Amino acid sequence: MLLKSLSGELMEAGCDEAGRGCLAGPVFAAAVILPAHFGCSLLNDSKKLTEKQRNFLRKIIEKEALAWAVASVDNTTIDQINILKASLLAMHRALNQLTVRPGFIIVDGNRFTPYSTIPYKCVIGGDGKYMSIAAASILAKTHRDEYMKHLDLEYPRYLWKQNKGYPTTAHRKAISAFGVTPYHRLSFKLSEQLRLDL
Repeated sequence: MLLKSLSGELMEAGCDEAGRGCLAGPVFAAAVILPAHFGCSLLNDSKKLTEKQRNFLRKIIEKEALAWAVASVDNTTIDQINILKASLLAMHRALNQLTVRPGFIIVDGNRFTPYSTIPYKCVIGGDGKYMSIAAASILAKTHRDEYMKHLDLEYPRYLWKQNKGYPTTAHRKAISAFGVTPYHRLSFKLSEQLRLDL
């Protein structure tokens, strides 16, 4: 059972990212402010849900949230500033797009950088504890998956429709066989035979 809120009376935005461990594509982040009365027994950490469940919940969240936003940081920037900083930048970009200003921010994980003057708290495993973070994890994941399926049409050899850019054996073998694309993160270990460091 997910807790409804961490901050009590303050209007709370949950933040989470998706795609941090991928070899290709952007990192995505979402920020979500849910209404106080929001309740959904299916809502959980996106990693514990099926693709069908995530897509079902995405529609509910986007319809019922007081405000939500999704943002990304591309692979070139990831290579320039590193994946942690890129993940935090994506969260800030998502918060920038919210049409409602939160009074409190809760973030999945243990790292965040201050956003304006709004107080925040990092929660390890927060996407399995708090509804707004779980909602953010679902939006970040579904929007990123959708983006990677689009890229798969351009580069089908890498099987991004299935692996979404994660370091599967098939993905690494495709990199070894066909080389890198403009969407690969060159600062990551891309295959057993190939490592490109900026």
